Amino acid sequence: MRKNLTIIIACTFFTACLYIALVMLVPMRNSNKYFEIEIPKGATFRQAIEILYNKKLIRDRNILLLIGRLTGADRKIRAGYYSMRSNMNPADIFRMILEGQIIVCQIRIVEGDSLIEISEKLAEAGLMTRDAFFHLARNPDFLASYAIDSLTIEGYIFPDTYKIPKGVKPEDTVGIMIDRMREKYSGELVLRTVELGMTENEILTLASIIEKEAIVDSERPLIAAVYHNRLKKKMRLQADPTAIYGVKSFREKITRADLLRKTPYNTYAFKGLPPGPIASPGLKSIKEALYPADAPYLFFVSKDNITHRFSVTVQEHLDAVRLYRMRKQAVTDKTEEKSPDDGTS
Repeated sequence: MRKNLTIIIACTFFTACLYIALVMLVPMRNSNKYFEIEIPKGATFRQAIEILYNKKLIRDRNILLLIGRLTGADRKIRAGYYSMRSNMNPADIFRMILEGQIIVCQIRIVEGDSLIEISEKLAEAGLMTRDAFFHLARNPDFLASYAIDSLTIEGYIFPDTYKIPKGVKPEDTVGIMIDRMREKYSGELVLRTVELGMTENEILTLASIIEKEAIVDSERPLIAAVYHNRLKKKMRLQADPTAIYGVKSFREKITRADLLRKTPYNTYAFKGLPPGPIASPGLKSIKEALYPADAPYLFFVSKDNITHRFSVTVQEHLDAVRLYRMRKQAVTDKTEEKSPDDGTS
């Protein structure tokens, strides 16, 4: 009798193990196609299993619920989008959910990116449309929620590489980037801002101009000194990048007509800083805006399209401009000499 009972128990156990193996290791489908499953925010483990069952990815909900309870997985569920193959077995699907392997979009914001470049990167990553981004970027309520005293969020998105889970709301995505800027621009830097008698927006605005003007790091403090000195003397900053902000891409050539155009950001047309940043400054430019070099310079002009010649007086600056134009013309003449005759006159 006892022997028969042992055999029955063994058979039952074997059958149960076989069934669990069938449930967990045999895929529901044979096709190998990728698709996405969304586990909504706030969903319980039971609700997640129900979603998988309704999508015909698992055979027996109760088995997975039991395994979840035994392993403690029912207390670990991460909301988001999961990329799955139709021929995955339930064990692999369970492991993916357990480890929270959600789809993550990577986006890299570099120093000097403006809202235009940032909107393109966000749209390409599938995080939000360009229209949705700009609607948010100019929304007074959103700006107020982050205590941004500017017309837009321009300059308040910190240059960095971000990994954003797919499905995150646009305002939360942008909020992560603004929070990163505030993490970097804090402590001693905030105290220095107060010491200078300037605001966060003014420092970020100045830093964004430095970011667009400087090519080599060694010149950042000198460029910062020029602008600080001009602000103290109430001179116009005459920063070329401000003349085309909001008008055309920074990649385009700046013309004399651009310098004469009256926009709120054109520092050739108005004294003082623009109403807000013109791009996303990096930490180096922010620090140089706060700690400029102790130098008397009031002017600078390009030497070789990479470095600049700095001057104190107007005459020194005019001489530097004349030298730059002569070198530029010499390069143009040399290029034309090397160009083959195209037969035109």
